[in-house]
Amino acid sequence: MRTVKVMNRIAAVVLLVFVCGSAGAKEKPARPKILGIAAAHFYSTDVPAARKFYELILHPAEPCSWCKQTGTAPILITLPSGQKVTFTPAPAPAPKDLLWEVTLATDNVKAMKEYLKANVAIEKSVKGDGSAFTIKDSEGHRLGFVQVAAGWSPSNTGALRLMHAGFIFNDRSGADHFYKDILGFHLYWQGGNPDTRIDWVMMQVPNGTDWIEYMLYLPEHPTLAQLGGANHLAPGATDVSDYAYDTSGEPGHHPENCPLLPFAPLALYRAGGGAAPAGSRRVRRRRR
Repeated sequence: MRTVKVMNRIAAVVLLVFVCGSAGAKEKPARPKILGIAAAHFYSTDVPAARKFYELILHPAEPCSWCKQTGTAPILITLPSGQKVTFTPAPAPAPKDLLWEVTLATDNVKAMKEYLKANVAIEKSVKGDGSAFTIKDSEGHRLGFVQVAAGWSPSNTGALRLMHAGFIFNDRSGADHFYKDILGFHLYWQGGNPDTRIDWVMMQVPNGTDWIEYMLYLPEHPTLAQLGGANHLAPGATDVSDYAYDTSGEPGHHPENCPLLPFAPLALYRAGGGAAPAGSRRVRRRRR
């Protein structure tokens, strides 16, 4: 009988500890949806040239407020998809990486902030109405989050839209931990040149079609052209020939024939075409 009483007391203590431990344990918040790329912000070392260049190749519909600006006034471009691209003057001295920030769209920015606080350090909270904030990824790239309206999806349009952005990475395992394990991105495609090497890794957002591309294994001291090709933004179009112009403004020229200008590159993929086959790069870039 005494043994039974002792065992009952032990069981009661164990149960009490379990209940208290369960009540005290705080569950990590669930991750809200990450829907795609909402915006990108570049630095430019020549804002007037950038304005002229993008007006030439994007041939925006009227009224175009940013086309009529002059000097170093920031360029604020809203694409037909509703996604935004911003160019502002580069600080002095200009940083090596002119792709300053990529902003991802989420359905609940407050919940996303709480989720990331539980998993990574928040680099900066953006002042305003609380609809956006910024963090840094595993290698210091600035990654913003902004709340969008229900039903937001840039892939619904056949017009020009942002499809992916690329950053230079030196540690794939660290990048995978951040983008795959924490943010829920998944592998879309990977390949390289030669085919036996992995140079480019496309990680697709968990709730959309856009992706972030790891640009791996650049030289220790890359050239400006290499940097411009690695840190890049890639709009997609149903027909890339619509955006192929030379300096005279005449259509029909391949983008490689465009001049090398000192600002961020523009890459064009065929919208809805899927990933390029291994070892190839179905992409046309204007380099800095």
